[in-house]
Amino acid sequence: MNAMSPPVASRIPTPAAANAAAASFAALTAKLDYLNAADIENVRRAYRFADQAHLGQLRNSGEPYITHPIAVAQQCAEWKLDAQALMAALLHDAMEDCDVTKLDLIERFGAPVAELVDGLTKLEKLEFNTREENQAESFRKMLLAMARDVRVILIKLADRIHNMRTLGDAPRSKWQRISNETLEIYAPIAHRLGLNSTFRELQDRAFQHLHPWRYTVLSKALQRARGRRRDVIKRVQSEVEAAFQSAQISVRIYGREKTLYSIYHKMDEKHLSFAQVTDLYGFRVIAQNLTSCYCSMGVLHQLYKPLPGKFKDYIAIPKVNGYQSLHTTLVGPFGTNIEFQLRTDAMHVVAEAGVAAHWLYKASDPGSEASERLGTQWLQSLLDIQQETRDAAEFWDHVKIDLFPEAVYVFTPKSQIMAMPRGATIVDFAYAIHSDVGHHAVAAKVNGEQVPLRTELHNGDVIEIITANVSSPNPAWLGFVRTGKARSKIRHHLKTMAATESQDLGEKMLVQALRAEGIDRQRLSEDDGKHHHLWEKILRTTGNRSRAELLADIGMGKRIASMVAKRMVAFLAETGEKPNALLMTRERYMPHESVAQSGLVVDGSEGTSIHFSRCCCPIPGDGIVGYLGRGEGLFVHTDDCAVVKRLQQRDSDRFIAVDWSEEPVRTFEVNLLVTVSNGKGVLARVAAALAGAEVDITHVDMGHEPANGVTDLRFSVAVRDRIHLAWALRSVRRTPSVLKVQRVKAAA
Repeated sequence: MNAMSPPVASRIPTPAAANAAAASFAALTAKLDYLNAADIENVRRAYRFADQAHLGQLRNSGEPYITHPIAVAQQCAEWKLDAQALMAALLHDAMEDCDVTKLDLIERFGAPVAELVDGLTKLEKLEFNTREENQAESFRKMLLAMARDVRVILIKLADRIHNMRTLGDAPRSKWQRISNETLEIYAPIAHRLGLNSTFRELQDRAFQHLHPWRYTVLSKALQRARGRRRDVIKRVQSEVEAAFQSAQISVRIYGREKTLYSIYHKMDEKHLSFAQVTDLYGFRVIAQNLTSCYCSMGVLHQLYKPLPGKFKDYIAIPKVNGYQSLHTTLVGPFGTNIEFQLRTDAMHVVAEAGVAAHWLYKASDPGSEASERLGTQWLQSLLDIQQETRDAAEFWDHVKIDLFPEAVYVFTPKSQIMAMPRGATIVDFAYAIHSDVGHHAVAAKVNGEQVPLRTELHNGDVIEIITANVSSPNPAWLGFVRTGKARSKIRHHLKTMAATESQDLGEKMLVQALRAEGIDRQRLSEDDGKHHHLWEKILRTTGNRSRAELLADIGMGKRIASMVAKRMVAFLAETGEKPNALLMTRERYMPHESVAQSGLVVDGSEGTSIHFSRCCCPIPGDGIVGYLGRGEGLFVHTDDCAVVKRLQQRDSDRFIAVDWSEEPVRTFEVNLLVTVSNGKGVLARVAAALAGAEVDITHVDMGHEPANGVTDLRFSVAVRDRIHLAWALRSVRRTPSVLKVQRVKAAA
């Protein structure tokens, strides 16, 4: 896919251009020796179709456009991808740029190839409000196609590599956008899937076009450093080779150099000069087998002293993208720090090619299932997140969180090891085990000690999650969870819970409004076929898709229950049904009975659909009213609340009658103002008085002013009801140094 610009049209291709395209395809066929004759012929057919489809189109460089799909297919051939993937690589721009339909591709090349091409095609034909919205939806489509078939992202990465290699031919105005997109999206995806050589190249090329001057200066500095340090590197290599010969261990030793982008990133992040970056060079040791890796490390540690804390065993505990190696940093000649990586040939293939190693193994050993599982956990998590998230931008936010695979390794109580992203918390760990464990988590123990759920995980922690069936996710968790899976699961649960609670509240409110109109709920049962047409009429009038959606809208305050009830009565009148006059009289003129009989009572268990207002903090025993916020649910206020008096002048039709349950299920918060004669230990005595009254203190505020002779203390406390509050107030009044105590509500 040409990320830089659409193809440029040219009516007559020149002979030189045609020869260039033919030479490119000849170079591709030279790499297809791992395919059988039938597969090679299918690739040729795809090439001929793509060549015809792109006929007359040129790239910014002036080359025939077909050279781009061929270059993408060549990269895929280096990964030894199968014939279907190579065909899709050749055809990947046909749907987007040449008006070829998916049906055309199915008829000519089969459904699997067409699905791959479709997964790579951006959503240009749809209308979006912003470029960002278009991009988010296109990425979601590509990533979900990738989760179903990882070849989609391999072709896309091959496409991006070639576009970055030829970005210099594109208008300079596009360099920044394309380079940023590469650094923020495609390079992290390559890293997440273990394609480290692709990851490094994408980073370097993006850096080259994002900061051309810095790239040039750094490149020259690195070139000069090579000359200065050549003698040191040669000496280290000869000493290491001699040590292995002496130990009679057969290994291959390669020098490796830090990439320009990684040098720049380190300088930028740690505020270093180029001269202060000491780990520019390192060595890679390829051993014959697993045992040789550890023996080789012993030889190196005998030769040079290891730096404490710089040894990492990624063989015993692989990275989440499948990477395996031993890493150790040694102090070489002249005090130079040198990093060594030790791995087997098989590990090296996985380290460089990541998820593409599956096809590389298949090409050399068709029976091997090595690397089959590489990246599959993350790919599966994309599908899990999609199930919880319908909004494309939100989906992309969740995915971006999981793109950076720096990990910490922790253990379950049964010693099962789990890799979690750096910065992950207890809640992330709980959701990684299972959604139900996350939903019902109430506490946790780390290494046997109880800790808060927001505690960050560290390497080697043993974590035990404590659950309770009555517990549910807390919206505050979204402020500290790190993984996309946890975030999407919490959001989905909260949305579902809010919808269900709003629906229950809406049903209670509609029943109350219908009773006020003289209609008993039994006459409008959901299963009553007689009134099926009535519900259809109401839904057509309100524009709702279902009865449940209408009730949820009423519960959220998007619709007024009394207005819906009046409309239903009018429809019933058309069929000859009349209201019950006795019921109407009782409901309209005996409001205390209305509350009890309608069932709209509150006990503190209502969840997110009913809010107890912070302005007046109602508690059982207070006279209360309900105000239906627009799309926000029901707010319960005390009947003498100053805010209520203002709202009644403006929105009197949005108030409904509510009452307390005889047995509330929890405590309720209330604010107290305690005026004291300041002295030593006064706060402790007031707190002790509240504790003696069995009151929970949730917040204390002493203000920012220096304490004088008389000071105000503000407490937020949780009480059962007004009787409990009165007991607490009496206890505080009897406390020495207390001058006055009162309940505080918002001012008018």
